[in-house]
Amino acid sequence: MIRVFKPVTPGQRFKSIMTGEEITKTTPQKTLIISLPKTSGRSLGRVTVKGRGGRHKRNLRIIDFKRDKREISAKVAALEYDPNRSANIALLHYKDGEKRYILAPHGLKVGDEVTAGEKVEIKPGNALPLSKIPVGTTVHNIELVPGAGGTIARSAGSGAILSAKEGNLVHIKLPSKEVRKVFGSCWATIGQISNVDWKSVLKGKAGKSRHFGKRPHVRGVAMDPRSHPHGGGEGKSGTGMNPKTPTGKRAFGKTRNPNKPSSKFILERRKK
Repeated sequence: MIRVFKPVTPGQRFKSIMTGEEITKTTPQKTLIISLPKTSGRSLGRVTVKGRGGRHKRNLRIIDFKRDKREISAKVAALEYDPNRSANIALLHYKDGEKRYILAPHGLKVGDEVTAGEKVEIKPGNALPLSKIPVGTTVHNIELVPGAGGTIARSAGSGAILSAKEGNLVHIKLPSKEVRKVFGSCWATIGQISNVDWKSVLKGKAGKSRHFGKRPHVRGVAMDPRSHPHGGGEGKSGTGMNPKTPTGKRAFGKTRNPNKPSSKFILERRKK
């Protein structure tokens, strides 16, 4: 759920936050975290990524994207907040004593049992090969390369639909509306990702963006010609050219390589 603040101060006038009612544990599992050093978008002191810097100190949670612990059931011990992603995460306690984090699907509760295997039940949190999942099922954390771990549909509220099967390939309709072929031997997790209302949250003030490590972004046309190709001119002038990056590269139209090997797997693009 989302909590909207009363406009008592200027910073709270448009502020809203997630109440986190589903969160059951506030401290992470110490064996599953590593320190996350700050780069601030710099390499050897030079700015390599504009608009990054600051942010609150945080640890990286080690998430099991591969779900390679097969045919062993695990109980959901806790649902936790992860500062490194928009989705919530679930702490699993396996029967052999091992503990792992996974992305928490919508509807998963503490005490539920989840399993990764080829013949497990079709329910949120269970992981199967795409070839074993019925058509029309919503899935997330989808592999593109068998055994490499899930890379698609991992943000809050996202979920892809398995729309068809074609030999050893399956058709996946992604959250972007793109339809793509994926090998049936790739694994995916059943269900939609949790924290569905995340996109409706408003930060309310610039300072909250700084806590996330996001510095102010300045338009190119507002700069001088030395700082950006769009800079210079009197008053509110246009770009005067095809849009370019700060380094002068083309930044408009189709910039993706059409001869990319994965292009043959795309059936319907997100932008028609």
